[in-house]
Amino acid sequence: MAVDTFGIDKEFLSDLLREVGDGRTQLPEFQRGWVWPDRNISSLLASISLGYPVGTLMMLKTGGDVRFKQRPVEGATQATGVEPERLILDGQQRMTSLFQALKLGLPLQTQDVRKHPVSGWFYIDMRQALDVNGDREEAIRFLPADRVVRNFRREVIEDYSTPDREYEAHLFPLAKVFDHEDWMMGFQRYWNYDQGEIKLWNAFQSTIIKRFDTYQFPIIELDKGVPRQAVCQVFEKVNTGGVTLTVFELLTATYAADEFDLRDHWKQCRKEWSGPEYRILREVSNTDFLQAITLLATDARRDAGRKNGVEEDRLPRIGCKRADMLVLTLPEYERFAPVIVNGLKAAARFLHRQYIFDTKFLPYGTQLIPLAAIFAVLGADAENAGAQQKLARWYWCGVFGELYGGTTETRFSRDLPDVVAWIRGSGTEPRTVAEAQFVPGRLLTLRTRNSAAYKGIYALLMKAGALDWRTGEASTITNYFDEAIDIHHIFPKAWCETQKIDSKIYNSIVNKTPLTARTNRVIGGRAPSEYLSRLANSAGVDNATIDAHVTSHLAEPQLMREDDFDAFFRDRKRALLGEIADAMGKVIEDTEDMKPEAADTFEVDDDTDDL
Repeated sequence: MAVDTFGIDKEFLSDLLREVGDGRTQLPEFQRGWVWPDRNISSLLASISLGYPVGTLMMLKTGGDVRFKQRPVEGATQATGVEPERLILDGQQRMTSLFQALKLGLPLQTQDVRKHPVSGWFYIDMRQALDVNGDREEAIRFLPADRVVRNFRREVIEDYSTPDREYEAHLFPLAKVFDHEDWMMGFQRYWNYDQGEIKLWNAFQSTIIKRFDTYQFPIIELDKGVPRQAVCQVFEKVNTGGVTLTVFELLTATYAADEFDLRDHWKQCRKEWSGPEYRILREVSNTDFLQAITLLATDARRDAGRKNGVEEDRLPRIGCKRADMLVLTLPEYERFAPVIVNGLKAAARFLHRQYIFDTKFLPYGTQLIPLAAIFAVLGADAENAGAQQKLARWYWCGVFGELYGGTTETRFSRDLPDVVAWIRGSGTEPRTVAEAQFVPGRLLTLRTRNSAAYKGIYALLMKAGALDWRTGEASTITNYFDEAIDIHHIFPKAWCETQKIDSKIYNSIVNKTPLTARTNRVIGGRAPSEYLSRLANSAGVDNATIDAHVTSHLAEPQLMREDDFDAFFRDRKRALLGEIADAMGKVIEDTEDMKPEAADTFEVDDDTDDL
C-alpha cells in the first residue's frame, strides 16, 4: 500500500462518540456483531480512567469508488439512513462499548461472562477510584437496569435507583461523564456543601473525569482512494472477529523474544496430566495454567517484599487478573510452571477423594486454580489428615456457597494466603469459609447439572457411600466409568406426572440420586413400591438388602414402599441438608416449607438421564 493512502492522527474520545451518535462514523456491513461482555467493558473503562492506551482505531474514508453497505454502531438509532463520512475497520468492539456505556443514555444491553444477556449501567466508586493502592477495575461497577441489586432470592441488597442514593454511596454514573454538571450540583447540594465532600468531588473530577474529557485515540485513517482488495486485506489482518487477544497469545509473543516457545512448553505440561487418572484436568486451559502460576509469582513477590522490610500497605498484592498475568516474567514462569503442574496433579487426587472424577460433574472448573496453587505452596504440609479436612471444608464451602460463579480473581488472591496460613496454623478461618452460606430453599431450585451445588450434592452422595441399588457396588472410579453412573429420579418422572406433582418439586435434586444406567432401566417409570420389588428379584436378594442399598442414598425405603412422596421428600431434604452442613462445617436450619411457589424458576429445565 502506498504511503499516501493513509494518515495517522489523534482524536478526542468525546468527538469520536459524538460522530458515532450522529452517524458520521459507522460500520461496514461485513463487520460482525458486537460481542463484548460487561467484564471486558469494565476493563476498557478502567484503562481510560487511568489514561492508559487501549489500542489504535482504523477508519476508512467514504465517498470513493469503493462502496460498502454500512450500518450504525449498535444503539445509534438516530444515525439510521445517514450517509457516514467514514467507517470503522478496527475498533468496533471498543467504540460500541464506549458509546453505549458513556453516550447512549439508556441501559446497556450486553452479556455476562457466561454469555447470559444482561442490561444495566456502569458506575464508578469515587472513593475507591481515588485510592492510590486500589484496583481501578474493581472500582467500576455494572448495576442492573433498574439500579437495584438483588440476591438469588430476589431480595434487595443495594438500591441506587435515585440520584440521592447515588450521592450517598459516592457512585458516579459514567453515562454522565461528558455532561456531569447537574450531577455535581446535586451531589454537593445533597452533602449540604460539606467541604470534605467538595474536596472529594474536585479530586474525582480532576483525576477521573478529566481523563475521559481529554482522552485521545490514535486513528489510522485510510484514504477513500484505497482499492477494495486492499481494504479487505487490511481488515482481515487487523480484525479477528472481535475477539480480544488472549494473555497466552500476548505472553507467547513476549517470551519469543527470549527464544522461549510458550506454546510448545504448554503442550509438554499438558502431557503431565494426560493419563486417565487425571481426567478431571482435561479442561484446564492455558489461561487457567497462567493464572495459577501468576498467583504463585505474585505471592513470592509479596513474600520477598515482606522479608526486605517493606511496610505491609506497600507490599505487592497477590493477584492473577489479566494485568497481573501480562507482567509475568519468563524467569517467574519457568520457576513456577513445574510447581503448578504438580499442584494440579495433587488437586486431581484431592478431588478424587471427594468423589469427583469427571469434568461433567466438577462443580467449578475455576476453583481448580486456587486449589492447585494452594497444593503447590503447601507441598508436604497438605498431606496430613488435618490439612485434608481443612482443604475439604474450604472446598465445599466454595461449592455450596456458590462463590466461584462470577468474577473470581479477587477470591483467588484471598484464598491462597488465607488457606495456606489456616492449614499451617498461623491464620484464622479463610474468608471463603466464613462467607459461605447455603439456604435450605436452594435445594428446590437445583434441577440441572449446570449448578455447582447440584454437582456437589451428587459427589457428596457418592462420597457418603451410596451403593448401586441393584448390585450393591460402591461408586468407585472403576464402576463410575464402566457402569455409566448418572443422575436419575427416585420417584420417576412419569409416575410424578400421573400423580400431578409439580415439576418444580419432583425435578429438584431432592428427588434425584446417582444410579447406573442398568439399574435405571429396571426402575423405568414405575412407582417405587413396584420397582423396589423388581430390583430385589433382578438382583436375587431380599427386600432388606435392597432397602440397605436405598438407605445409603439418604432415602427412606419404607416411605418409598408406601409411595408417600411428600413424606419422602421432607425426609430426604433434611438428610441432604445434614450432609451439606457436615461438609461445610456449618449449622443449616431448615425453616422453609416444601411449596412449588418457593422454588425459583431460574433453573427451569431438567437434564436427568432417565429413560
